[in-house]
Amino acid sequence: MSGHRVIWVSPLANGWAVLCAGLEPIVFRSGARAEAQAKRLAACLAKLGRAVQVRILDRARNLVGTQLYPAV
Repeated sequence: MSGHRVIWVSPLANGWAVLCAGLEPIVFRSGARAEAQAKRLAACLAKLGRAVQVRILDRARNLVGTQLYPAV
């Protein structure tokens, strides 16, 4: 899909990062907390009129989940 922003939840050596172009990375110790923050960020951006997709990677960097937040 084109025309939307992508937010990644990606593993780090000692935690998890929420990554989005144009924003500073946000780092968490817990993958669940990183995922929850990514979804909150996506919902906020969608309310501002920007479609967003959250993509979640596991520790092996395999894509294990995606969720689309359409612009409202």
